[in-house]
Amino acid sequence: MNYLEIHFFIEPYEEYISDVLSEELGELGFDSFVQTEESLDAYILKNLFDEVKLKNLLDDFPFEATIDYKVTQIESKNWNEEWEKHYFEPIVIGNDCVIHSSFHKNVPIAKYNIVIDPKMAFGTGHHETTSLMIGQLLEMELQGKTVLDMGCGTALLAILAAMRGAKNIVAIDIDTCCTENSIENIAINKVEGIEVKLGGAELLIGLHFDIILANINRNILLADMEQYAACLSTGGELYMSGFYKKDIPLIETEAYRNELKLIDYHEKNNWVVVKTVKN
Repeated sequence: MNYLEIHFFIEPYEEYISDVLSEELGELGFDSFVQTEESLDAYILKNLFDEVKLKNLLDDFPFEATIDYKVTQIESKNWNEEWEKHYFEPIVIGNDCVIHSSFHKNVPIAKYNIVIDPKMAFGTGHHETTSLMIGQLLEMELQGKTVLDMGCGTALLAILAAMRGAKNIVAIDIDTCCTENSIENIAINKVEGIEVKLGGAELLIGLHFDIILANINRNILLADMEQYAACLSTGGELYMSGFYKKDIPLIETEAYRNELKLIDYHEKNNWVVVKTVKN
């Protein structure tokens, strides 16, 4: 598969501007991002790139910043080297979980040691939404529970759920890069009971789960929440992230429409994870 690398020059550069730009680019089909201290590199399959939509996005961008970009076609790249080069460092979450890549040395000791070689898949634990989800997973009672990791990326959440005793886990993503990487990461971590599927919410028909983890983006969550609720057991829990605190009312309204009650939320740098329970 041929990818395009879009290098965005942001002036003045602020991390929150880069985060918002990444979120909006995700809705245009960009599937991976590398942030540096001064710029953002975003990656998209060549056949999905629409430069007119990109220019419209930048014209309507909500912050006062000058954003220019350069498009480069890339045939292939060693993504582990890219992550190492761009400071993907081991991360410890909740003092119980350490996430690192196979190239890391002197990794901190933790109860749950997860190896993630991300390649083109999103989900190393560094982004606020992923770390928020992991924080929730570390507090859940997962022994024997059936779990769905929707929009699994690297399968990080599915892997941690398996380590904490969940059974019959399903990890779904629409991107073949993500599903292939998920299978690799599951093997590296030697966990069992995770089935990886390529596709979207249409795959949920006939399935049932005690817990659903959906770290995607606001628009997809709003569009697919009905399917999530339909395959969730009564009293089951749906955790959603990938959006900002200001978006909670929209999420809560759609949740209520699908007999899901918003219990609470947690925030990190304006990103949130919400917990809902099926009535």
